[in-house]
Amino acid sequence: MRTTDIAIADYDYPLPEERIAKHALPQRDACKLLVYKGGRITDAVFSQLADLLPDKSMLVRNNTRVIRARLLFKKETGATIEVFCLEPVAPAQYELALTSRGSCVWNCMVGNAKRWKSGELLMEVPSPAGRSIILKAVHDESGTNHVRFSWEDTAYTFGDILELAGILPIPPYLNRETEEEDLDTYQTVYAVNKGSVAAPTAGLHFTEEEFERLRARGTPVIDVTLHVGAGTFRPVKSETIGEHQMHRELIVIERASLDALLHEERTIVAVGTTSVRTLESLYWLGKRLIASPETQEDALRVDQWEAYEGAEESISRAEILQALLRWMDRQEAEKLIFPTEILIAPGYRYRMVDAMITNFHQPRSTLLLLVSAFIGEDWQRVYRHALETGYRFLSYGDGSLLIP
Repeated sequence: MRTTDIAIADYDYPLPEERIAKHALPQRDACKLLVYKGGRITDAVFSQLADLLPDKSMLVRNNTRVIRARLLFKKETGATIEVFCLEPVAPAQYELALTSRGSCVWNCMVGNAKRWKSGELLMEVPSPAGRSIILKAVHDESGTNHVRFSWEDTAYTFGDILELAGILPIPPYLNRETEEEDLDTYQTVYAVNKGSVAAPTAGLHFTEEEFERLRARGTPVIDVTLHVGAGTFRPVKSETIGEHQMHRELIVIERASLDALLHEERTIVAVGTTSVRTLESLYWLGKRLIASPETQEDALRVDQWEAYEGAEESISRAEILQALLRWMDRQEAEKLIFPTEILIAPGYRYRMVDAMITNFHQPRSTLLLLVSAFIGEDWQRVYRHALETGYRFLSYGDGSLLIP
C-alpha cells in the first residue's frame, strides 16, 4: 500500500480524558519511562535513562525556546481579539524578527476574527521603565493572515514586548489557561533559541543532573533547533494521509553540530519527534545538494512527500553530512537554515535516527504515524501497555525510549 493511501482510522486508540496529564510532575525526571527494545517492553523511571541507552550513543536534542506568542487585544466595544504569532514574515528569520525595533510582520492566527475585519488594534504594555508602550496591530497587505505590529518606543524589541505582554501558549488539549508554573515547566532546561509556539515535550523530562549522568558515561549531547509550529497539534481530518497538508517548521543547525554528527560514529538517539524530523530532514536536504550542489539558500527546503518520490537510493549518513558541510563551505555559512514539511509515516525508512525518546501522542496524529514508521505495528502493544499500566499521556505525560 502506498503511504498516501494510509487510513488515519487505523491509527486510533481510546484515550480517556483522565489519562491526559494536565500539569507537569514536581520533579521532571521522576516520570515513568517505557522502554521498548527489540520488541520487548519494560518499565523504568526517566532518571535511569543514562544507564538504558545503547553503548556508544549520542543524544540529539532540540534547543528551541517557546515564546509568549499569544497577544490579547481589547477593542473599544469590549471584544477580545487574540492574535497568535505563528512565524515571522518581515523580517523572516526568528532572531531578526524578535530583535526588531519599531515594527515587524508575522503570520498569525486570529481569534474572534469576525470582530476585527479592518482597522487598528491597540494594546497598552507596561514597561519596566514605568512608561507604557503602545503596541499597534493592523492587517498587513502582504498576506491574508499577516499582521503588522508597530510601536514607537524603540528601546524595546518585539521579543521584549512579547515577554511583557504575551501569554505562553500551552497545548489546546489541556483545556485550561496558562498558569504561572507553565512558564517554567513548559520549557526544557536547555531551551535557548526563541521561536517555538509549542515545546519539544520529550525534552521536558531532562534535568541538569541527568545531563551530568550522561556526561559521566561519555555520552555526547548535540544541539539542533527546530522551531515548533502550532500545526503540530493539527489533527488529521482527512480519511487518508495523502489528503493531509503538513505544516512548515524552520530548522537551524550550527556547523559544529553537523561536524559532531559526522565524526562521532555512534548510535544517534533523537530526543523527541522534533529532533527526529530535524535529523531526517537533513538526509533529504543533503540528497538534494548531492544532486544539485549549486542550490541557492532561498531554495533550501524539504517537501512533504519528498521522501516517497523517486527510486530508492543508498546514500550513507557520512556522504549526506559531507554534502551539507561542503555547501556551507561554498556559502561561507556557519548555520544551515531551511524549512521542512517532512511527513514521516509507515512506509518511510529512517536514515539518520537509530533510537528515540518520545512521549505518548494523540490518536489519529501525524506524530503517532511517525512512531509507527519507527517500530511498526508494535506501536499498538506499546500504547496498550502504557494505558494498562497507568502511564500519563501527551505533552506533560510520561516518556518512552524506543530502540527497534
